[in-house]
Amino acid sequence: MSADYHQGFNDRSIETSDGLALHVRIYGEHLPGQPVVCLPGLTRNSRDFHQLALILSQSANPSKVVTIDSRGRGLSDRDPDKSRYTLAVEALDVIAVLDALAIDRAAFIGTSRGGLILHLLAVSHPERLAAVVLNDIGPVIEVGGLKQIQAYLGRERQPKDFDEAALLLKQVHGPGFPALAAQDWRDMADAIYREIDGKIVADFDSAIAEQFRAADLEQPLPDLWASFEAFAGVPLMAIRGETSRLLSAETLAEMGGRHPALASMTATGQGHAPVLHLDGIAERILEFIAPLRG
Repeated sequence: MSADYHQGFNDRSIETSDGLALHVRIYGEHLPGQPVVCLPGLTRNSRDFHQLALILSQSANPSKVVTIDSRGRGLSDRDPDKSRYTLAVEALDVIAVLDALAIDRAAFIGTSRGGLILHLLAVSHPERLAAVVLNDIGPVIEVGGLKQIQAYLGRERQPKDFDEAALLLKQVHGPGFPALAAQDWRDMADAIYREIDGKIVADFDSAIAEQFRAADLEQPLPDLWASFEAFAGVPLMAIRGETSRLLSAETLAEMGGRHPALASMTATGQGHAPVLHLDGIAERILEFIAPLRG
């Protein structure tokens, strides 16, 4: 991993209501004000947000940033009960982290599955949401994008080192991410993979991928517009990857129609899900959360 990868944050372990240990990173731990809490995607972890968290916690008007490894991902415990890898359980885990860190309210950034968790929290715990950034996710999920993820999870190869991991990622995702440079692919490899027992492996419980691959995508998907309406009183930002197959431009436009104060942007040259520290996106997020800093 790159030399600065373990700098700029403190590690914490927080116990869930059912006894699992969740790994949490805290950037700018002693900064005052409402923090920013980052929730990663289906098989991703807190390392996805490292560069963004450094920017947010070291800016001229900095925020404390908390990034969470959901159960079964990253350095968090794998769940012996695989049936508990659900949005509802993971939403409760987020509340457990907030309570353990004495965070009453926060701005949240949710990438993909993390954004779906925020849809649930908007209904169940709206008082905890000071602001929300949805990264390439919304109330309508395109089946084509889900099938693309299914296919990718079904053909993963084990790289021999992190350079090969970066090359494999570029081979699979490169057409949808022309904006990424060589170092960006290496950073992505560092975020997705971890060396365990001398092997470079994808850093999540394989049961999560198995569940997703087994999902019947021919069945109708849940309608999340009612949950989206719960964001009505919350400052909301939505980011869409220009080539995303999961969040359509039409859905993004409809989100703006239903939440007139929505701040939206398209990440040029990126797909699902945009890398948030590139191409001025972090600066837009800083502007969006600035009112929370007073």
